[in-house]
Amino acid sequence: KLFSIIHGTRNKMNITTEQVKELRDQTGISIMQCKKALEEVGGDMEKALMILKKKSSEVAAKKSDREATDGLVVAKSDGNKVAMITVYCETDFVAKNDDFVKLSNDLADIALSQGVDAVKEKGQELVSLVVQKVGENIQIGDTAVVEGNVSGVYTHNGKSGVIVSLSAGTPELARDIAMHIAAMKPEFTNASEIPQDQKDRAKELFEKEVEESDKPADMKAKILQGKIDAYFKDLTLMDQMFVKDPSMSIKNLLDKNKAEIVKVVRQKI
Repeated sequence: KLFSIIHGTRNKMNITTEQVKELRDQTGISIMQCKKALEEVGGDMEKALMILKKKSSEVAAKKSDREATDGLVVAKSDGNKVAMITVYCETDFVAKNDDFVKLSNDLADIALSQGVDAVKEKGQELVSLVVQKVGENIQIGDTAVVEGNVSGVYTHNGKSGVIVSLSAGTPELARDIAMHIAAMKPEFTNASEIPQDQKDRAKELFEKEVEESDKPADMKAKILQGKIDAYFKDLTLMDQMFVKDPSMSIKNLLDKNKAEIVKVVRQKI
């Protein structure tokens, strides 16, 4: 027993500042936690790293049932390849934390360079380490990678993001349309996508208003259809007026550039 006490003390005394710094650089976890882990294993760096990862996973598991409704949407691009990921935390305070911001960007980099499956495989270990540091539940949300065609991405204040992929044009055009979508929030791309039940509800909404007018019956029908069309025009991307140039619709803009929308991906906190 005396040997164990002496041996344990000697192990603790052998822990150098350089060892603690190296472990901290690898994990980002506090100096005291790194020192304690190294002391537990007599300075063995690999075992200390395993201990910290295990503790991080346990801490993350305990916090996993807490509601995470804040966070960041991060996007990365490389030519016509774009990745976007949503990472959730519990508070806006942590959403601005340097470690959380770095984690979100690291996960976006993994998605861009290695794909969505790599985020699923490698992400939780990175998340667990940051959970131990910030003390909040962190969850990886939607992850998307779009490549090929002409792609552009726009994020707004780290709380929402849009990827647009076009059949032609430029990345700048794709980004402009992504920015428009983030600002105007269309529910449909084309009028043909509007479900019949939504059309029926809109008709019911305006019918009473039109019926109460003193217009002739044939004119009432035209007025009703006009109100329905105007209502859905504001919700349909192709019919919306382009935010950067209200003299043309998004359809006009695409036609001018001989381009079509191939895919739209939206994420938000």
